[in-house]
Amino acid sequence: MKIGTLLFSVLAITLMLGLASGNAVAQNVGDNSVYFTTYFANNIPAAPDATVRFINDGDTGGNLWASIYVFDDSEELTQCCSCEVTPDGLLSESVKNQLTKYPIRGIVPPRGVIKVISSSTESDVYTNFAPNTPTAGLRGWATHIQSVANRYPYGPAAYSQTETTFADSNLAAGEKSLLEQLCYFDNLLSGSPCTCTLKDYNF
Repeated sequence: MKIGTLLFSVLAITLMLGLASGNAVAQNVGDNSVYFTTYFANNIPAAPDATVRFINDGDTGGNLWASIYVFDDSEELTQCCSCEVTPDGLLSESVKNQLTKYPIRGIVPPRGVIKVISSSTESDVYTNFAPNTPTAGLRGWATHIQSVANRYPYGPAAYSQTETTFADSNLAAGEKSLLEQLCYFDNLLSGSPCTCTLKDYNF
């Protein structure tokens, strides 16, 4: 009886250690996301500028591209571009001056959605002959301009800023293809892709 109890105890401890070890391994596994989404709001002259930042975590050992797609709140693509991020590098983008400055209809969206594909190849926004090659390795953050106008009913609105990571999202084949085609047609019609901050000129 005592031997049975001892064996049961050893088995229980072994299982517990195995589960703990498995959890530790699972916690150390990196994030393999290749598609990220966020929003922007209060994109108006009176409010502060919002910023989008991406880093290349260096996992692939090579250059990556942040293929950026900006939508207004009517779900229409307004601008797009593909920006290089070197290993351990940083990309900083101004929402006002780079991502929404030259919208296709000439109307700067006050709010909308930003989608980003982490790619190991540059997406050719002019011909669509070089689509994205989704590859994990980018990590992104965005600042959000929050209005507290309800606290200032008799004067100019005040604004605060928050910062969050881009949401990891699921990239379906149809979504990838649609983003690339919309970007291609956007630049055929406007000829004004969003612009990329040069390396070492981050803010």
